[in-house]
Amino acid sequence: MDNFQKKFIEEASDLIDRLEKVLLSIGKDNFDPNLIDEIFRIMHSLKGGGAMFGFTEISEITHDLESLYDKIRLENSPISNSLLNITLKSVDHLRNLLNINQANQTDIKENHESLKFLLSQEFSEKHENSLTKNNYLIPNTENNKDSKNSFLIYFSPCPEIFSDGTNPLYLVDELVKLGDTIILVQTQKIPNIDDISSDLCYVAWHIILSTNNSEEMINDVFIFLNKDCEAEIIKICAFDILKEDKIRNEIKELNKNPINKKEIELLLKNITPEYKKEEKVLAKMKSFKKEASILNIRVASEKIDLLMNMVSELVTTQASLGLYAENKKENKLLQISENIENLTRQLRDITFSISLIPIEHITTRFQRLVRDLSASFDKNIDLQIEGAETKLDKTLIEGLTEPLMHLIRNNIDHGIESPKERMKKNKPEQGKIYIRAYYSGVNVVIEIEDDGRGIMLDLVHKKAIEKGFIHASDVLSDKEILDLVFIPGFSTAQKVTDISGRGVGLDVVKQKIGAIRGEIEIESKPGIGTKVRIKLPITLSIIDGMLVSIDDENYIIPLNVVNKIHAIERSKLKKAYNNIITVDGDQVPFYDLRDEFEMDNDGPEISELVIVKYEDKRIGLVVDTVIGEYQAVLKSLGRLYRKQEIISGASILGDGTIALVLDSNKIINKFSSY
Repeated sequence: MDNFQKKFIEEASDLIDRLEKVLLSIGKDNFDPNLIDEIFRIMHSLKGGGAMFGFTEISEITHDLESLYDKIRLENSPISNSLLNITLKSVDHLRNLLNINQANQTDIKENHESLKFLLSQEFSEKHENSLTKNNYLIPNTENNKDSKNSFLIYFSPCPEIFSDGTNPLYLVDELVKLGDTIILVQTQKIPNIDDISSDLCYVAWHIILSTNNSEEMINDVFIFLNKDCEAEIIKICAFDILKEDKIRNEIKELNKNPINKKEIELLLKNITPEYKKEEKVLAKMKSFKKEASILNIRVASEKIDLLMNMVSELVTTQASLGLYAENKKENKLLQISENIENLTRQLRDITFSISLIPIEHITTRFQRLVRDLSASFDKNIDLQIEGAETKLDKTLIEGLTEPLMHLIRNNIDHGIESPKERMKKNKPEQGKIYIRAYYSGVNVVIEIEDDGRGIMLDLVHKKAIEKGFIHASDVLSDKEILDLVFIPGFSTAQKVTDISGRGVGLDVVKQKIGAIRGEIEIESKPGIGTKVRIKLPITLSIIDGMLVSIDDENYIIPLNVVNKIHAIERSKLKKAYNNIITVDGDQVPFYDLRDEFEMDNDGPEISELVIVKYEDKRIGLVVDTVIGEYQAVLKSLGRLYRKQEIISGASILGDGTIALVLDSNKIINKFSSY
């Protein structure tokens, strides 16, 4: 059962995430029957799975929620804000219940009891409203004796139904709970005792069901039935066929001998005159078989990591083979090496695509954060997300979540004004926060923007002088002033809150973005709003680079930043005024890496000027030799060198030597600050 429980936990986690997403998309006064149906189906799936795999608390909570949402569905009424809050609390509680090793069971129990109480209160309120409105929320049994419908249900599990953890008896039990039933067990397929296997199911059921519930609720029982199972629902008549003892007895007599569906239908026609009126419904029998083709499979993230590591090692091994083949100068060997290189590149790209996940994976928690904090600050804020389908390496997604959460907190606390303040400024009462994600070359750009008060440059400048970060005589551009907010300990907050104002924030955001090889910058206009732009590589594991040499040591510059390469005489570099040289009619500032790395000798007479992109400029990096393009597998430098700024990692070359991977942006930042 452990494996089945593990599978349920994975599926339940996805269902809970989906539930939270649907709940957050429901407007306070907006009723959408499709969304209510979706919520109901998710609850139903969680309830059934929870009961089947021993998560009884999950089953209890979702049962109560399911009951409430079923009443809402029948009423076609909007979800109250109180119910939405309770449901979101339940979402958090369900996540905790999925953790079977949860340490604090006392808190879980108290929270469970609290939710049960809130749900019962909400249900009572709905009950009172329903009696007042005389609607269908709570059926009146005195006046609606004949409001039931009767159905014939045929359920034949496939023999292998136990293999995925499904117990067909639980599904039959679900049907029993929907109303009054007579169950006819079909045992014709049971083999001789010597041929019986405990892993296979041999029985089927004919079930006569009289119920107040809708046909859709009966459908929901079979919603996740295996594709090889058979389930059919036939509406018999629009009244309770089982209320007459004579009819019940005649149906029960059928159990004495093996029968088929046709015989049951014939009996129902004979004993029920109204059955002929509903005969046309027989043509609308519903089958719950799933499509035979499997479009998606679930793979553990550990296996994806292992695959990425294996592909990385394959890239390194292929580089060794390529170098060996080139030295041997054998045509056949060179051809084989080239073929393997092409296959390796294709495998690398496919593996990358598998490891990439959409940013949408983390946006639901941002919607929840905005909703909760807006209520805490008495602000009306709407979060809009664009480009949620944009994909990033899952490692980057994990490293990106916390910085984005902090930035959104800043938007809510410092950026968006109160409704009264916004109205005084002739702004809409509702503030806006935008998250945009899009591709830019081999990078992904994520923007977080608000339409709030913006950053007051004068206040930032004043605070920086007070704290001794700059001198009063320093002349800074607007961009340089905005960059001051990334200094550790910098804050303009007038008071400390639970959300921000402790001076520990944007500097940590910048560090975390830098740890995943990203860049961050701020734009802001007082009174209009603030935009934070984050630029990230799509993946961290393998990059296309330019292999270069400086003083017989190998280095790699990421290919995506390389603009052009020029051979240049070192004598011209030495004569250049203020490290600026004219290339193709343009003046290009440059850094001689041999000098910056403090190497003793002068190097070759002809060097290479690698022009790289830096923000909206072009900067030259002078190296001794450009060896050529290289597919680099990035390796960490380890804990001893984790604070090294200008080196982002290392790669093992085909001949077994090490090449350091240069971060051109940090090189330029570091050397330009001297």
